[in-house]
Amino acid sequence: MLFMIYFLFFSLGQCSVDFNALLSFKDSVFDPSNSLSSWVNSSNPCIDSWYGVTCNPSTHRVTRLVLENLNLSGSTHSLHHLSYLRLLSLKNNRFFSSSAVNLSSWLYLRHLYLRQNLFSGTFPVGISTLRRLHRLDLSHNNFHGEIPMTKLTQLPFLLTLRLESNSFTGPLNSIASFSSMSDFNVSENKLSGDIPAWMSRFPVSSFEGNKDLCGQPLQSDCFNRAALPATIKQKIRHPQSKRLSNGVVLMIVAVDVVAVMAALVTITWCCYKYKCFSDGNQTEAMETKSGSTTKLQRRSGSREVEIEAEELVMLEGCKGFRKVGDLLKSSAELLGKGNVGTTYKVVTDGGEMVVVKRVRQRRRRRDVDGWLRIMGELRHANIVGLIAYYNSKDELLLVYEFLSNGSLHSLLHGNRGPGRTPLSWSRRLKIASEAAQGLVFIHSYKKDKIFHGYLSTSNILVDQQGNARISEPGLHQVLHSPSSSNDDYKAPELMLNNGDDTSLKKYTQKCDVYSFGVILLEILSGKTASGESGMSLVRWVQSVGKEEWGWEVFDFEMLGDKVMEREMVGLMQVALLCVATLPKDRPKMSVVHGMIEDIRGQGRRNGGNRMVSILNDFSSDSSPSHSERNLGLH
Repeated sequence: MLFMIYFLFFSLGQCSVDFNALLSFKDSVFDPSNSLSSWVNSSNPCIDSWYGVTCNPSTHRVTRLVLENLNLSGSTHSLHHLSYLRLLSLKNNRFFSSSAVNLSSWLYLRHLYLRQNLFSGTFPVGISTLRRLHRLDLSHNNFHGEIPMTKLTQLPFLLTLRLESNSFTGPLNSIASFSSMSDFNVSENKLSGDIPAWMSRFPVSSFEGNKDLCGQPLQSDCFNRAALPATIKQKIRHPQSKRLSNGVVLMIVAVDVVAVMAALVTITWCCYKYKCFSDGNQTEAMETKSGSTTKLQRRSGSREVEIEAEELVMLEGCKGFRKVGDLLKSSAELLGKGNVGTTYKVVTDGGEMVVVKRVRQRRRRRDVDGWLRIMGELRHANIVGLIAYYNSKDELLLVYEFLSNGSLHSLLHGNRGPGRTPLSWSRRLKIASEAAQGLVFIHSYKKDKIFHGYLSTSNILVDQQGNARISEPGLHQVLHSPSSSNDDYKAPELMLNNGDDTSLKKYTQKCDVYSFGVILLEILSGKTASGESGMSLVRWVQSVGKEEWGWEVFDFEMLGDKVMEREMVGLMQVALLCVATLPKDRPKMSVVHGMIEDIRGQGRRNGGNRMVSILNDFSSDSSPSHSERNLGLH
């Protein structure tokens, strides 16, 4: 009893620290639009919904503070007392600092956005203590001095580092590299020296505006820049060596001539040998690039001419081409390469845009033909249709509709830094429901026991109307040795398979359900399926207690609306059912779709109470029939 009383008083004392810190901050800033009017002494920041403030519901400590685009000005010193902050965003204001910014009190901080303010001084101190930091944006301020790259590379989870448009100086020295870094920019500073090799994977725009910076991906050559001063010094010390003797000049010219002749002979011989090889009867596909496009045509003998003359199997929606040659000779853009094959966006002579997948290995031709016919029959509003194919001993080409709005993966994970337009919760829930509906259609089609086999956020595309559509359904069945390109989506019962034909027999529709559950977790968390720090997303979410979902798991881009957060809790419960370890404990996709539709239809009207009842019933009896009975889906 005494312990409980002590804990209560301790918690209240800790909450008052945050309360006083926020009021002190409000008093110290100029608020021309009165945006912080809800921050009053007579209310509670965690209970009365102070603008921009989010609290941990269990401890009532402030964990998020988002004050963006409010034209606030003043000091942020009082915020250092918010020791449990996980996210702080003060973008596009006029905050300043009278001394170096100190981050050492925010040990739990994961996201820090100070973009477009008036902060000055050296790089914020205490950065090495933020071991949980994921995103750091200090761009468009007045920071100066060197960037502590060594300390930054020791932050194990850092994904974003935006430091552009400051006055940082010195080199980008770093011994280690950011293996997980996806968003990096130090442009428009006063940096100098070599760009470390591991940074060369970032675009030129990440380094522009630093006139003394050199190395890839910039065009300036560090070697020449370093060699020039030494040469000049040598000439100054030894003026008599400015002019070479005639004998030395002739020797240099002779060596150059011999080197050029040898190079010409070597090139001519290689070209002759290559031509001889190309005139043979090779059938391996060749890719030639012209500008930013790729030609699908192949260099081979008479067999290639025969293939180009052969006609495709035309399906519903196919127009603008009939022969294999129409595709092989068309200009195309390489979309990606994977374990299954290579994918292109092809523009035919008639202007038709399609996606062509060139499959590397598949089962016997006669076995594949039957599955291709079934794949061609799959027509649904939430499925990307197969519109043509070509299947021979030498080649398997699959032609699909082209959707220009990209994939769910790019919408969720692309450009997570500043300037990103977040994917709203209503769109996420709509995409989840439509993808589930497409998968229900696949699983129930003609009782053929079709499954997807490669389901991921990359295989859920969005059409021009904003509808979700599943691509490449049934492709798993035509492959000779089907294996998931990403184990993070693979059901536990498949992890022991060795990649032979037995894996095809063991794959069931419940494996698709597991993959779909991983997709739901990505939608909810904004994290990739691979998770962080060597732990998959599924394992990480399962290790977090339900009471911590709101401020630990859910994507911070979506938090703030209490009704929306209840819907997110409902979808999280659906996702966890889908990723159950045993296949028998996973619901059918028809049940999953019914649950998601119930969240969409009932969540905002009655707070999702009916959804909670359904999930409680399911957890007590995991049989599909029981769940279908509760949802009225039988």
